[in-house]
Amino acid sequence: MTALQLVLRKSLAHGGLVRGLHEGAKVIEKHAAQLCVLAEDCNQPDYIKLVKALCADHNVSLISVPSAKTLGEWAGLCKIDSEGKARKVVGCSCVVVKDYGEETPGLHIVQEHVKSN
Repeated sequence: MTALQLVLRKSLAHGGLVRGLHEGAKVIEKHAAQLCVLAEDCNQPDYIKLVKALCADHNVSLISVPSAKTLGEWAGLCKIDSEGKARKVVGCSCVVVKDYGEETPGLHIVQEHVKSN
């Protein structure tokens, strides 16, 4: 499990994860967003431009991940079968963290990555 994946899981468990463009844009506009994760394989160039512009305007950190399906799985948009494997994964192009939940070593790794980029 990667550090970003751990941060998104903890945020989801604490109710601080927002998925999708509409909800994400609302949270960023309210200055409640702490981190935005964007999928690189999104096929809508306007979508990517909007998310990047909102993050730049409101000083929100932006992290890119390669796949929307992977991001959807990390954000909890899937069913977990009896063996613990993700099934019926729905793609998600944008996820916004408004509350990290609890302090974890993974959170510190993600924050250091954001500062260095």
